[in-house]
Order: sequence, then C-alpha cells, then structure tokens
Amino acid sequence: MIDLKTPPWWRATLALGLGSMLVFINLYLTQPLLPLLASDFGLSALSAGWVLSVSTLGLAIGLLFWARVADMTGRKPVMLGCLLAAILLGLLMAWVPGFGTLVMLRGIQGFFLAGLPATAVAYMGEEFTPKALVTSIGIYIAANSVGGIAGRVFGGLIAEWAQGWQASFLVLGGISLLLWLPLLRLLPRSRHFVPARRGEGASALLAHLRNPLLWPVYLVGGLNFMVFLNQYTYVAFYLSAPPTALAPAAIGLLFLTYLTGTFASGISGLLINRFGVCNTLLGAIGIMAVGSLGLFSERLPVILLALLIDSFAFFLAHACASSWVGRSVRRHRALASSLYLVFYYLGASLGGLYLYPYWERAGLPGIAVGMILVLLVTAGLSLRLRRAERRCLAMAS
Repeated sequence: MIDLKTPPWWRATLALGLGSMLVFINLYLTQPLLPLLASDFGLSALSAGWVLSVSTLGLAIGLLFWARVADMTGRKPVMLGCLLAAILLGLLMAWVPGFGTLVMLRGIQGFFLAGLPATAVAYMGEEFTPKALVTSIGIYIAANSVGGIAGRVFGGLIAEWAQGWQASFLVLGGISLLLWLPLLRLLPRSRHFVPARRGEGASALLAHLRNPLLWPVYLVGGLNFMVFLNQYTYVAFYLSAPPTALAPAAIGLLFLTYLTGTFASGISGLLINRFGVCNTLLGAIGIMAVGSLGLFSERLPVILLALLIDSFAFFLAHACASSWVGRSVRRHRALASSLYLVFYYLGASLGGLYLYPYWERAGLPGIAVGMILVLLVTAGLSLRLRRAERRCLAMAS
C-alpha cells in the first residue's frame, strides 16, 4: 500500500489532481459563456443552460458505465483513455455549425469525462493506506475546484479577448491535450486491483443503494450540488444584465470565489479527523445556508461574499461525503464512488430546472429561498446518516 508523503504517493496524487483539473476545466468552461451563447443564438437563460446541463447529465450517465468497465479491466487505462477522448471532442466544438450540434457534442464529452472521476477514488482506496486516502481525497477535490475555477475564468477571458466563445474551446482544449501527456508516466499502475467477476454489477449496485451508510450521503451530495452549482448560473445572468452588465471576462472572474472551496478541501482531512465526518458535514451545510442569505442583497460585494462562503461550505461537505464513501466500502469501490457521483451530477443537471421558477418569480432572493429549502433536507439526511453510523458501530461491538 502507498503511504502518506512517500514518492509514489506524491506521483499518484499529482497525477490524479492534474487529471481532475483537466476534467473540470473542460466540463465547466461553458458556464461563464452562457449569457454570450444566449445572446448569439437568441436563447433564454434556461435554454442556454443546457450546454452545461447536458454535459453534467452525460457525465452522470457515463459514471456507472465506466466504473463497471474499470472494475473489470483496470483503473489507469479507463482514466487516461476517457480523458483523451473528451479533450479531443472539446477541440471539435470550436467548429460546430449550430447550437444543437454543440449540445450533442457536450453530452458525448460529458460521457467520456466520467471515466476519471468514476475511477479515481476507487484507485486511491485500493492503493493508499487509510491515512493517505483521507489526505489524497482532500487534495483531489481541491484540484476539482481549481479545475472548475480555471475553466470558468479562462473560458470567459479567452472569449472576450477573441470576441467569440469558439476560441475558449480551441485554446483550453489545446492546453488540456499538452497537460494530458505527462499523466502517462506520472500515474503509477495499479498493484492491488482485483478484477470484478461478470454478472456482479446489478447485485452490487442494489447493495450500495440499500446500504444505510451510503444512500443518505448519495442524496446529500446530489442535492447540495444541485443548488450550489446552479446558483452561479443565475448569478451570472443577473450580473450580466443592467445595471451591473458585467462582460464575459468579469463573469469568468466571478468563479475565483471557488478558491475558498479549494482551501476547504485542502483542510478537510484535518477537520474530519478532529470532529468526525458527520459533524463536519452538518457544520458545512449550516455554513452554506448562512452564506446563501447574501443573495437577498442586490449589491455586488454582498453577492460575492455569499459565493465565497457557499464555496467554502460546499466543498467541505463534498470532501466529507466523498471520503465517507471511500472508506465505507470494501468491494466494488469504483461502483460505490461512481454511484455517489451519479447522484452528484444528476443534481447538477436538474438544478437549473429546480431553481428556474424561483428565479422567474423573485430573482436572486428566490434562488436563496430555493437553496435553503434543499439544505434543510440535506441537514436532515446528515442527521440520519449519523444515527445509522452509531447503530452500525453498536452492532459491531
């Protein structure tokens, strides 16, 4: 097993972090472009949002498929092969003839982007010691947020510099291809992988869904991400319209608020080790609810503060949930981790639809109300998870 801070641990953690960054650069580069796409193609906010929603939906669909493939054939080929296919598809999008083709390619790209997140946590669970696993997952999720920031910030900056959204796909796709090459040598091959037997997939899936230590955290991850991700979409539309009227580059810079999430992910291991997973998760949900109150204000500094708080809280909660899944499963780890991410990205895909009526009726204050209602549900699920953990511990003793 790979121990914490050994050379193989650094190599694997760096490779998985870099791969994760590339996934989320390509997944989220369209988010600051949505007002620009809506203007170019004459679309509503909800219609333009499908460019993002269909990619997260494709990712959700691909997760279980690639997890099963990885459980049977191995981790590294699935992670790196799928990432390469997704990057090449991103380059093609610079020359799409229309919005329908763009949406179709984004859905296919999302399907291939699923290969790395479907497999990475399972790889770490098999190859790392428990102490190394908690720290690595925190770093891995921090890399998620860095990739999300980079894709959004540079997506907006490049589009404004080049006077068109197509340049964002071309430039970021080219950079992604160059950064993919070192992964071939950096990522150590699996040493503890045991192929799953054919015919076990359905039974393993049902076992995970029935597990009282797993299904509540699946719902927590999906519902939290549903409101967290899509609040940014509606904030972007609000700030791109008069009186603020921010340009695409400025909208992209809005996502620098994710940096607090990067920090939260990095310290998540320390907080979990001190307070426990469930207590840290509950605290993060409470902080996120408090932060969302800032959307009742129409002032830009208050909105930015709300996003900074929400980002810190969300990524801390996500790190808690991911580490919980990684250490609660002994068999079919890739499937268990991927099932969490299926709920996670289905939430992302459905969040635009869920929040749209609140947006239409009350603008950003409506978004805040919609968020708080969901966070009350996830807080209740977290309490249920803590009770289930205590029952399992009592039975084991």
